[in-house]
Amino acid sequence: MICLVAGKVVAPLMAGAMTLAWTHSVEKIAWEEDWRASSAGLELVEARVKGSGAGMEPPSDARLVNGSYAWKPNLPPQAEVVMRRSGATADWRICIEGQCRPMEAYVPPQADPIVMRACP
Repeated sequence: MICLVAGKVVAPLMAGAMTLAWTHSVEKIAWEEDWRASSAGLELVEARVKGSGAGMEPPSDARLVNGSYAWKPNLPPQAEVVMRRSGATADWRICIEGQCRPMEAYVPPQADPIVMRACP
């Protein structure tokens, strides 16, 4: 299971897999990452971006699928993923089984940073 941690707040997502989605602050382009909890930590299964620019160029092995460039990042399992809220963009979105909600549905809207990790 995946949890979000914001200070003393721990929010279990009640799912072993989820999509982390956001809009790039400069390019205003949608970005998504599929994450899965495993015994090794958090595994990044796939990344997708709707376009390129400002440090978000898809790698050469990306393929165009349903209007997004998709690829399997070469990243080992992560103990945690730290997310920051700048206030300059819309909040992160958490998507579970096709249902997306803003991060503030799980942790307080002023919480920063937010840490995603596999729940114990």
